[in-house]
Amino acid sequence: MSQSQSYRSTRSTGTQSLSFEDVVMTGLAKDGGLFIPSVIPKLPSNFVSEWKDLSFQELAFNIMRLYIDEGEIPNEDLKSLIHASYSTFRSKDVTPLKSIDEKNGLYLLELFHGPTYAFKDVALQFVGNLFEYFLKRRNANAKSVEDRETITVVGATSGDTGSAAIYGLRGKKDVSVFILYPTGRISPIQEEQMTTVEDANVHTLSVKGTFDDCQDIVKQIFGDEEFNDKYHVGAVNSINWARILAQMTYYFYSYFQLVKQLGDDSSKIRFVVPSGNFGDILAGYYAKEMGLPADRLIIATNENDILDRFMKSGRYEKFAAQSGTAEVKATYSPAMDILISSNFERLLWYLIRDNLTSNDDKKAGEILNDWMQQLKSTGSVVAPESVVKAARVNFSSERVTDEDTASTIKQIYHNHPEKYVLDPHTSVGVTTSYRFIERDSADGVSNVKYISLSTAHPAKFAEVVNSALTGVDGYSFEKDVLPDELKALSSKEKRLKLIDEASLEKIKATIVEELAKEPK
Repeated sequence: MSQSQSYRSTRSTGTQSLSFEDVVMTGLAKDGGLFIPSVIPKLPSNFVSEWKDLSFQELAFNIMRLYIDEGEIPNEDLKSLIHASYSTFRSKDVTPLKSIDEKNGLYLLELFHGPTYAFKDVALQFVGNLFEYFLKRRNANAKSVEDRETITVVGATSGDTGSAAIYGLRGKKDVSVFILYPTGRISPIQEEQMTTVEDANVHTLSVKGTFDDCQDIVKQIFGDEEFNDKYHVGAVNSINWARILAQMTYYFYSYFQLVKQLGDDSSKIRFVVPSGNFGDILAGYYAKEMGLPADRLIIATNENDILDRFMKSGRYEKFAAQSGTAEVKATYSPAMDILISSNFERLLWYLIRDNLTSNDDKKAGEILNDWMQQLKSTGSVVAPESVVKAARVNFSSERVTDEDTASTIKQIYHNHPEKYVLDPHTSVGVTTSYRFIERDSADGVSNVKYISLSTAHPAKFAEVVNSALTGVDGYSFEKDVLPDELKALSSKEKRLKLIDEASLEKIKATIVEELAKEPK
């Protein structure tokens, strides 16, 4: 099943052929672009019958094998990496599918059964093991500490990436991890998950600013060749290709679970994905391009709606229509509070390339590079109508307000026989699903099923969940929501550094200072 695979940068205007190991360990291309595979593999026509009964781990192996040459990671090693990555999950299915409203054909894909109760564990447990695997191999013949290759992982988080990265990398040999998060803009439990980890290689930096400020600093660090070469900077944000690759598995796995539950495969299956940085739904795009029979991919945004605005108007810009300013609005779903969706660049590359008469990779890189420079300088890019139409072939979108987010949490708790509690990000997806279900009904469309991705455990967003459900008969946060493991975090000592300004130089100085303190 193995086939040759290589990678290139979205902004490259030349020929590139990079290895999987190179793109994982580098994270972001030197030209500022994101890595993409040279070709999206197509699945054999009988893949449904061949794969439908595979375990999550077996399915992950088959998918990853198509993107990773066997010469880079032999079969047995890849199987071991996958097994180790998903042995930490609380569900044997890893990502179980749950019926939330069978009458209306709505299902939830629960992605929060990993160690930090968030969907990002699916990718970051794997990424952490990849870093360790590659470093162990590179350092096999090192004769001293000075000869060993190390990696300094630098990431920005709006909540869940940080803790998932930390739990994936804690205690890993030759790996140091620095996570930047916006002060006061993540939930208390998310902060506790990151700051109560005692491993010496873990560093949390609370930065006065927004998530976009943190993300911009991380990108600038990757663009600083001298700093990068000296400290071997690596990425865990969804710009790292390995994260997108790992997330493809649950699109296939949930499809097979649903087909088996339904007893047939005649339904149109649509995926609804709460979207901020566009990484999660991008994995669905790759799965669909490979051959997964998904009818549509639906982008669910909160009031920071750059993706919905692009789908509706073709304008990809920081400036929100409501305010006319490039300001992030703090919402009930903070992990989606972004101005620029970093992974959207990958999709734009394909949309540009596929609309060129020659499907010219180099020309696509040239055009995209111009667009990204324009976005950086002016805050806005207007895509040609042909590109927007191409996006609409696979994608639809919706924008959900805080009011609707809270209302849906209450509605599902009230209507579901098990008093099911949604986290606010999942609620954005469920709200979007119901809007499409209503349109299907009005248009006489039948036999459509919706898989809405449930991205985090509701306990991580206590304030919003309690605001929506306090006073509802029988509701108790302690009883209905909070796991004992998360309850225990509040009693642990915190380790963090406060950075009083979103400054590249201050962050770099802090990284150097903290690295010097780590035991060798």
